[in-house]
Amino acid sequence: MTGETRARTFPRRDKYGRVISLKELVATMIVGLLAGVAILAVFDGLLALIGAGSFGDATGWLAVVLPLMILVEDFRAWRTAGSRRLIAGLAALGLGAGVGLGAAYAANSFANLVSGAVGAAVAVLVYTVVWFVWIRWLTGDQPVEG
Repeated sequence: MTGETRARTFPRRDKYGRVISLKELVATMIVGLLAGVAILAVFDGLLALIGAGSFGDATGWLAVVLPLMILVEDFRAWRTAGSRRLIAGLAALGLGAGVGLGAAYAANSFANLVSGAVGAAVAVLVYTVVWFVWIRWLTGDQPVEG
């Protein structure tokens, strides 16, 4: 085989490294959040077993770590968008954080692990949708579905 061969990734990306499908990006965020919550629950359970607190004391907000890595990578891939990516990123961050904090507050009767995970999930999903739609609206680029 001649030429450059690119490995298939999920979510799929264009030649600049930008995610091309909102459905795939949201699916990736959901899987990342679920994995983050599962890892955090195991870690919190182990700490509870050795007597370093009770189960559910860990903050569920740590579940954003895996999705955050993908979102930062997509933000960096839009470097040619200049200040428009900053505008879209800050708008998505503000909306995601605000709605996520509201969701966590609404779930504050549950353990920290649960209420934080709810807030993290809502924040990440709101950020993801707002970012994906607004960066394309501001730059005039359309996602390639297929």
